[in-house]
Amino acid sequence: MPVKLSDLALHQTAVIVRVDDTETRLGEIGFIPGEQVCIIARAFFNGPLAVRVGSSTFALRREEADLIWVSEKI
Repeated sequence: MPVKLSDLALHQTAVIVRVDDTETRLGEIGFIPGEQVCIIARAFFNGPLAVRVGSSTFALRREEADLIWVSEKI
């Protein structure tokens, strides 16, 4: 069952299943269905997330991470 990227546990690998981004910015930087993602760090007080997608690392606001739906990788 898909979950929001922001709800993923730290250092847990998952696969993107859907991106609800109407501006397509997330897709342009590599957040596309089928890509593996992993949250590698979380800032305090609901701050940004450091997310690895493929071989790149990005800082995403929680609002952006909430647009990305992932399936936990087993």
